[in-house]
Amino acid sequence: MEKHNLTMLNEFILMGITDLPELQDPLFGLFLIIYMMSVVGNLGIIILTMIDSKLQTPMYFFLRHLAITDLGYSTTVGPKMLVNFLVDENTVSYYFCATQLAFFIMFMISELYILSAMSYDRYVAICNPLLYTVIMSQRTCWVLVTIPYLYGTFVSLLVTMKIFNLSFCGYNVIRHFYCDCLPLLSLLCSNKHDIELIILIFAAFDCISSFLIVVVCYLLVLAAILRMNSAEGRHKAFSTCGSHLTVVVVFYGTLIFMYMQRKSSHSINIDKVASIFYTLVIPMLNPLIYSLRNKDVKFALHRTWKKICNIFSTVSSYTKMEKHNLTMLSEFILIGITDHSELQAPLFGLLLIIYVISVVGSLGMIILTKIDFKLQTPMYFFLRHLAITDLGYSTTVGPKMLVNFVVDESKISYYFCAVQLAFLLVFIITELFILSAMSYDRYVAICNPLLYTVIMAQRTCWVLVAIPYVYSTFVSLLITIKIFNLSFCGYNVIRHFYCDSLPLLYLLCSNTNEIELIILILASFDLISSLLTVLVSYLLIIVAILRMKSAESRHKAFSICGSHLTVVVVFYGTLIFMYMQPKSSHSFDTDKVASIFYTLVIPMLNPLIYSLRNKDVKYALHRTWKKICKIFSTV
Repeated sequence: MEKHNLTMLNEFILMGITDLPELQDPLFGLFLIIYMMSVVGNLGIIILTMIDSKLQTPMYFFLRHLAITDLGYSTTVGPKMLVNFLVDENTVSYYFCATQLAFFIMFMISELYILSAMSYDRYVAICNPLLYTVIMSQRTCWVLVTIPYLYGTFVSLLVTMKIFNLSFCGYNVIRHFYCDCLPLLSLLCSNKHDIELIILIFAAFDCISSFLIVVVCYLLVLAAILRMNSAEGRHKAFSTCGSHLTVVVVFYGTLIFMYMQRKSSHSINIDKVASIFYTLVIPMLNPLIYSLRNKDVKFALHRTWKKICNIFSTVSSYTKMEKHNLTMLSEFILIGITDHSELQAPLFGLLLIIYVISVVGSLGMIILTKIDFKLQTPMYFFLRHLAITDLGYSTTVGPKMLVNFVVDESKISYYFCAVQLAFLLVFIITELFILSAMSYDRYVAICNPLLYTVIMAQRTCWVLVAIPYVYSTFVSLLITIKIFNLSFCGYNVIRHFYCDSLPLLYLLCSNTNEIELIILILASFDLISSLLTVLVSYLLIIVAILRMKSAESRHKAFSICGSHLTVVVVFYGTLIFMYMQPKSSHSFDTDKVASIFYTLVIPMLNPLIYSLRNKDVKYALHRTWKKICKIFSTV
């Protein structure tokens, strides 16, 4: 980047959709509903085409990637636009603007070519039905979506870097509601002939080439349909293309309307309306078109809804189930922690004490960080959510485990097992990323103390905890539904003291390759990405601390990180020990000990670490205790 570029502009001001105050609230409500429908619809299509056995065809593979691109560019624009309705000044940082532009271009270009790939898929299905599975093999499908993603990324980076390497003038008002190429070009002082030419060439090539593929494919499809003798055959062929053709007409119609206007009738307001349509309305319409016009999707949605209801409903009829595994298994038997009767009573007492301390400590931390006025900072906001996740997964496992010590047979119902697995995954994954968010918070506090309150604003903090909750819920439902949609054998003994994914996989009769791969990929991503965030944050913190001249400043900086670093080492140390053992030394007993540690002992230790090592928490606890004593002394 050119230096004067960065020193002149740190942020842009987005003009927004309208400057009329009376329209702000209704428009916010309308666009919030549209965006939520878009997110729910596209996530639904993604999940449905992944888990339903009858939607494992090339057509629905492309539909899944269409939903990914829809979700991608609507989320690139939507949340920031909605936030701008609620704030006084619609500012966007220099780097956020560049990032928004890059992701928007990437997803838009990818969608153009995925729509082309879908039209080619429909051409092969109708014109070469006997060779369809051969031509549209899995490898071909992956090539047809990978190329658009790679090409979209290349064009996106090229255009974004070209624009943001040029010099902006002092005027920083973008006449739009998001960072788009054309409004940004009007703010440039440098010679923009090259970048305008690049954008024109790529935009023309992308629109014309993708549109030509669609037109040629549908002309060939139309010719093939007209040659069919059977009216029923023609109707069936048209129906397979109906949904895709509707999506194509809506998408390309909007783009043609936007870019083919005459200059005399062109206006910024018309651009904004068209942009709203293709960034928010089209991503909402596409899932509706494919669910309302497509029988396969409707039936799959109906089947999945029935399965979800049957898994999470306490009263269900086995006759409604299509899978024979549910008629065979109504419950599981948990092997428990130990089968030595002499150890049952002391283990019950010990684990009961640990669980009670964990509940009291976590609840205490939640209440304390909520009511004490001196703990209303980002650090203690994250600590409160860490306590919520600790309480969540310890309560998911603890009570049932304790009950199993005092009953003759450690049984767990089929549905309770599914619910326990789902909640455990939600809270464990959320904790991983909340610990990452806390490390980022400590990095900002030490490396950017003057900008701490600006960077770690309340909105930022909520985003950093909301994303882990939403993501973990998605992963949890995906894995739980995948496992419980497979067939269990008659053997129902779980070699653990709670329902975990790996012991459940041993009981399956179905092919478990797919679900094992999903678990491996997601577990690796969660562990590595969160741990990398922590490591990078603390490496930057160490560098910043080593540059400090004062020993007192270094000691203060280390003390700020001490509690969090202890919690991170304990939590990740346990997970790494559990999952990185060599197979030769692996055993279920070792797994049980490690599981007890991270499901019960760590939730007990975390509040103790933060209360014993943290002066603010100790003083807040002291103040709250004095207030409680005063209340009871007056009564």
